[in-house]
Amino acid sequence: MTDTASLLAAYDDQLRTAETTNLPPGAHAERDGPIVRVVGQRRRGFVTGPPDLGVDGAALDALIARQREFFAARGEAVEWKTRGHDLPAELPERLVAAGFVAEQPETVLIGETAELAALESAPESAGITVREVTADADLHRIAEMTSEVWGDDRSWLAAELADRLRSGAGQVVVVVAEAEGRVVSTARLEVEAGTEFAGLWGGSTLAAWRGKGIYRALVAFRARVAAGRGVRYLQVDATEDSRPILQRLGFTAVTTTTPYVWEPPVADDVR
Repeated sequence: MTDTASLLAAYDDQLRTAETTNLPPGAHAERDGPIVRVVGQRRRGFVTGPPDLGVDGAALDALIARQREFFAARGEAVEWKTRGHDLPAELPERLVAAGFVAEQPETVLIGETAELAALESAPESAGITVREVTADADLHRIAEMTSEVWGDDRSWLAAELADRLRSGAGQVVVVVAEAEGRVVSTARLEVEAGTEFAGLWGGSTLAAWRGKGIYRALVAFRARVAAGRGVRYLQVDATEDSRPILQRLGFTAVTTTTPYVWEPPVADDVR
């Protein structure tokens, strides 16, 4: 078993770089001092940096303000991704002072792919099947199910998943669990080229189908796919709902992550 410090070091060395180099078509990265901002990514801009930015005080305020002003000029929202072990420790409060708003914190979990691939993969309830999907019809079914889970309109998700599959060079795998003729859960695997990692993302399950072993089955299914591609580690940014489940499956918590988001102000209607 790899120790937590080694897992965190691999995460910092590999995944922080990948999130600004493994970009979708049309997106590009720009460096500003210690940080890198990603422009042209889906739905909003993105900012990240090394574990230690090496600036604080007024210099940090100026760095934050430049990112806010850059995306303000584009009329776009931007996410600054922080981690719990980042320095300087004052970064979150400086972001808030600059108008950024914290979203839900999550726990960064890492697991050994080989161990997770050996998990029991069959759901506990009969009549549930798990499979990989690529067809547009299935992606629309996913969007409909996800809208129901989260209580908002996520019809855009079908096009986004289609785009990820089309541009992902085979590195994106979308999985569903089906029962009674409908999609009841979904998740995806994204292999990070040039690293030892793949990410587990997009997990959603209808309320009536939770607690039936589906989440575990989707993790195991994706772990087997990742193992077949030589991936050493699986990484998840986990909510508090999924963190304890994943830790029971063998994942290790290495840090936390909190996105801070700035959105351009909405202009008042002129009447």
